[in-house]
Amino acid sequence: MTVRLHSIKKYFPETASILFILLFVYAAMSKVFDLSSFNAQLAQSPLLTGNTGWIIWIIPSLEILIAVLLATDRFRVAGLYAFFTMMVMFTAYIIAILNFSEFIPCSCGGVLQHLSWKVHLLVNTGFILLSVLAIIFSEPHQVLKPSRTNG
Repeated sequence: MTVRLHSIKKYFPETASILFILLFVYAAMSKVFDLSSFNAQLAQSPLLTGNTGWIIWIIPSLEILIAVLLATDRFRVAGLYAFFTMMVMFTAYIIAILNFSEFIPCSCGGVLQHLSWKVHLLVNTGFILLSVLAIIFSEPHQVLKPSRTNG
């Protein structure tokens, strides 16, 4: 039993990171490839009015940066924290839109734009929980372990 738990703890952060990388690369690319639509949807958001010029570039850039962190052994834990933070921010935005806005635009790309806001909230919550588990199961020394050099 302890061997299986040890295996889960060992491989869960890496496996979850692969899932998070796929999610963020897909989301970023769908935004970038349909930038005009993404911009138009953000412009309709009552919470982001007047800020879409820089947001349309920052969000996909951060998603790609976080995916790179998650793909790198040395920075995976930092990437997990960044992923968690970004997902909490996205989820807070959804909660704010659902509770304080009469008009609810969808600025998600690809398949995610076909989800209702409440389903999207549940999906985000699931990803947040997975990221918390991945952080908990990560080895503490992995946060910024030094590179090994020969010699």
